Amino acid sequence: MDSTTTLPAAVPDPQVADRATKLRERADYRANRKGWLGRGLIIALLTLATVVFVYPLIWLVSASLKPRSEVFDNKLIPESPTIENYITIWQEAPLALWIGNTLLVTVLAAVAVTFSSALVAWGFSYYRFRGRDALFFLVLATMMLPGAVTMIPTFLIWDALGQVGTLTPLWAGNLFGSAFYIFLIRQFFLDLPRQVFEAARIDGATDWQIFTRIGVPLCKPALVVTLLFEAQAAWTDLMRPLIYLRDSSTFTIPRGLKAMLDQFGFAGNWHWELIVTAGVITTVPMIILFFIGQRHFIEGVATTGAKS
Repeated sequence: MDSTTTLPAAVPDPQVADRATKLRERADYRANRKGWLGRGLIIALLTLATVVFVYPLIWLVSASLKPRSEVFDNKLIPESPTIENYITIWQEAPLALWIGNTLLVTVLAAVAVTFSSALVAWGFSYYRFRGRDALFFLVLATMMLPGAVTMIPTFLIWDALGQVGTLTPLWAGNLFGSAFYIFLIRQFFLDLPRQVFEAARIDGATDWQIFTRIGVPLCKPALVVTLLFEAQAAWTDLMRPLIYLRDSSTFTIPRGLKAMLDQFGFAGNWHWELIVTAGVITTVPMIILFFIGQRHFIEGVATTGAKS
């Protein structure tokens, strides 16, 4: 036989090839089935969690459209829906004034704590000085103090300043920052490349310019998270308004709702239809605020503290 002659290629057995194809298809089917089962379980759990969290809000809106006799019938669709509760609540309580006071306090508190915390966090992350870590640890240690410990001394300070009965104590304390927000923003600053700041300094930028024109824009997600967290906290705060506010003209929404509970409850005959209606009115702004800032909020929560 000639040495250059090549042998014909082996022809695969059709039965063996068909069996291998069926085995691959079966494996792919099992993998896909497990994937679908896993995704289905996740979707079911997320749906359940959504129902658990959304149901109280749906119930609140439904109850606000019912007369007092039907508020607690646990039906999500009112049999005789009415907007009379919304008309009555605006006539019986100065909701517009309370919403205005709360909006003022919320904006001032959120902006003040965001700016001051960012400024302190920038100092702890950018500058190198002796005792920096010990001082930062001391700042974090203030988070361990219960609010009840500082409640009376803080009240005495504001009373000495003649601010009891005004809205100032509800937001002015945020001018000194918050340990939690300082920690949160500092972690975000630490993830930023220091070479960018050094290049700006070489180009002649001052410390303030580096902070405002480079640091703050790059830290926008963390600042939005801080802003939303503090806005929610200030909007729903009841303890400080109970301590400092005396006149109904200075009431915030939580303090006003507490006054409404006292006003519309007598002899065990509570006007819950008005209370839930006021609750709907005061909840809507927070929902709108979250939807406006949800993209930055989710980005900030996902990236804050993550090392690049």
